[in-house]
Amino acid sequence: MPVEMLGQSPVASDRQARPFSPATRAGDFVFVSGQVPVDENGEVVLGGIEAQTRQVVKNIERVLALAGCTLADVCKVGVWLDDARDFGSFNRVYMECFGTHRPARSTVESRMMIDVKVEMDVIAYKPVR
Repeated sequence: MPVEMLGQSPVASDRQARPFSPATRAGDFVFVSGQVPVDENGEVVLGGIEAQTRQVVKNIERVLALAGCTLADVCKVGVWLDDARDFGSFNRVYMECFGTHRPARSTVESRMMIDVKVEMDVIAYKPVR
């Protein structure tokens, strides 16, 4: 089964398309590209780590929907925080969003490519019917 590209390349605030797919499906797995806290116009959402984390999760949910998936299908999460001091606040919002679902997760502190506080990517598992 070939790898299927899902969605259109995202366009940032400079109106240039980015050279990647929002997600790909490889068999029963869906790989969501790193999502940052931007709105539908490609503008960074202001308001600190909590507001930015909520926007990232909202973006992940939108991309997962392209493959008929939800957060409940997520089996692995990768998280990049620009400041380790935000870890507690990030975790509070993360727990609100994922509830009792506990996918495997890696979290690191890292400088970002744009001026944001958080980026996340996910891998979901949803068998093709």
